[in-house]
Amino acid sequence: MNRLWVWISVVIVGVVLIVTLFPFVYRSITSDMPPRQAYGIPFDERNPEGFNPDEFREVIEMRFWTNLSWTLAVGAVVALIAGVLLTRWLVAPLRELEQGARAVTEHQWDYRVPVRGSAEMRSVALSFNQMAAELEHEETLRRNMLADVTHELRHPIHIIQGNLQAILDSVYPLSMEEIDRLLDQTQDLTSLVDDLHELALAEAHDLPLHKQDTDMNELAANAVDVFLPLASHNKITLTTDIPSEPIYVNIDSARIRQALQNLLGNALRYTPEGGEVKVILGRSEGSTLIQVADSGVGIPPEDLGKVFDRFYRVDSSRDRELPGAGLGLAVAQAILQSHDGRIEAQSPGVDQGSTFTMILPIEG
Repeated sequence: MNRLWVWISVVIVGVVLIVTLFPFVYRSITSDMPPRQAYGIPFDERNPEGFNPDEFREVIEMRFWTNLSWTLAVGAVVALIAGVLLTRWLVAPLRELEQGARAVTEHQWDYRVPVRGSAEMRSVALSFNQMAAELEHEETLRRNMLADVTHELRHPIHIIQGNLQAILDSVYPLSMEEIDRLLDQTQDLTSLVDDLHELALAEAHDLPLHKQDTDMNELAANAVDVFLPLASHNKITLTTDIPSEPIYVNIDSARIRQALQNLLGNALRYTPEGGEVKVILGRSEGSTLIQVADSGVGIPPEDLGKVFDRFYRVDSSRDRELPGAGLGLAVAQAILQSHDGRIEAQSPGVDQGSTFTMILPIEG
């Protein structure tokens, strides 16, 4: 019943009842008085029971308009008081929302408004607080991304600049090996810029897609074959569980292959020697599922909701030693979202492995 329209209706009905019942209340108060005293008719001792009709009519009219005036005056005062109280009660949450909006425009992302008032006002306040929380989260991500992009760009740039300066100073010889090392750094820069570009396109819903019916069995097998030499070099067992019957989905095969390879590269990066990585393909409830399960370092429960953030790393101090800029999972998620799909991450905990599941609608 805590609805705005209910409160307004109650106030209006209350004012109407007061205005309507006031004459009856007044009449009941004066009902015990003699008629002449009630209406202010002068008492004539010589004719106790008689009175002048004209005089009586005049007095009646005068009392009627007097009572009506009092009724309207009392009703107006009551309505004014009720209106002022109702207005203050209604305006208080709106003023708080105004203050909250002003605070957000001043980049006070942690500002929250009290949740009170009618159901409508409470709903608006909750929506405002949720919006403020999202803005605060996005601002945190933006700042972290700026810091991480700066870090990731600075490292190869410093190497290239330092090595070139050393070559100019004749400290390093201008050899093919040195040129190859410089080329590797430029390729890292190119990969980082390309990933950022794809993320920007995906988030703006401008990522170009060339969809066609694709055999998911073949796509998964080819993606695994690419990583078999790396898995063998790192002494990691890489296996597949692919059904015998082909599964066809309307997708951009190059994009989905890129997402799957990002997951595989991430799994191999965080799985120690002697571990296992497995790719499982199947269907469930109208969707195609591609799972990449590993026996690696796992993910703490509090970090499961953050693994798809840009540049996010479970252990930043340790992961700086590993290749990659921390954009692989974010890019994979963006690609899946552009296909109306999603990626889910599960992990029992640290050092207990993790599983990433790509979920694609069969209709593509």
